[in-house]
Amino acid sequence: MPDTHAPCAAALAALWLAAPAFADPLPSWNDTGAKSAIIEFVEAVTDPASDDYVTPEYRIAAFDNDGTLWTEQPVYFQALYALDVLQEKAKADPDILTTDALKAGAKGDVGGVLATGMDGLLEVINVSHSGLTVDEFQADARDWLMNYTHPTTEKPYIEMVYQPMLELLSYLRDEGFTTYIVSGGGIDFIRAFSEDTYGIPPWQVVGTEGNTSFEVVDGLPMLTKNGGVTFVDDKEGKPVGIIRHIGRKPIFAAGNSDGDFAMLQYTTSGEGPSFGLLVHHTDAAREFAYDRDGHIGTLNRGLDEGPGFGWTIVDMAQDWAKVFPTD
Repeated sequence: MPDTHAPCAAALAALWLAAPAFADPLPSWNDTGAKSAIIEFVEAVTDPASDDYVTPEYRIAAFDNDGTLWTEQPVYFQALYALDVLQEKAKADPDILTTDALKAGAKGDVGGVLATGMDGLLEVINVSHSGLTVDEFQADARDWLMNYTHPTTEKPYIEMVYQPMLELLSYLRDEGFTTYIVSGGGIDFIRAFSEDTYGIPPWQVVGTEGNTSFEVVDGLPMLTKNGGVTFVDDKEGKPVGIIRHIGRKPIFAAGNSDGDFAMLQYTTSGEGPSFGLLVHHTDAAREFAYDRDGHIGTLNRGLDEGPGFGWTIVDMAQDWAKVFPTD
């Protein structure tokens, strides 16, 4: 059921931004090697006297969203939103349920949808997201995120962001970095909440893109989502999305799964200072514990090869003193 008393993302962000300055830029991080590595890197690239100094225009940081900035279990939040929308559409027009994935989705059967693979999940997203203007879609997505609750924590979905990562975003921006989201999630979905929640404006969001058309209806120009996918910003697509939208290689990249491997590999390649970070979900008590096995967020290459690239593996249970802002 909707929780009409859920605080909005803007209010949460305002509370964080209005908090007094701390000598410690990452107060929700434990004093472990991960925190030290981040601070040492930031200090090195922002100190004009350092051999690793990087001028502000090159201080670009790219962050995955699902599983890196907020929770992605039991399934991506955009998929849960799509299921809710699909069920409402199916009530009005059952004929839209033309595949096994759509039929399972209309019953709220997440497992049934996942059993059809990524193609089935995309079918659900395509049908549920099409036929709305971009403005209508984003308004509806914001409303859902603020007023519907996570099945495990019972927090509004918008509160399932990671406090340590909010601090990291803020710290980097305070030190002259420009922060971007580079996500496999839908670009319009993420742009609906990224500025209020993360302080990242819509034009600094890179994501999976769908068919969108422009038309004038009754004298009013509008952009309409038509379903279908034109670009998938995941795995090897992430470096492509970076060069398409940002036009410059980041020097800092953060992810949590092998879907982010290519982005971190690209970021930390070549000459000059760079930093790769992977969030390892090890905390079943406060969030979820998963890595090598599972339906989403699998982390194999990152664990096996990341240390060899010099990437920092963040152990959520050991490195984070706090997980969610409202804890």
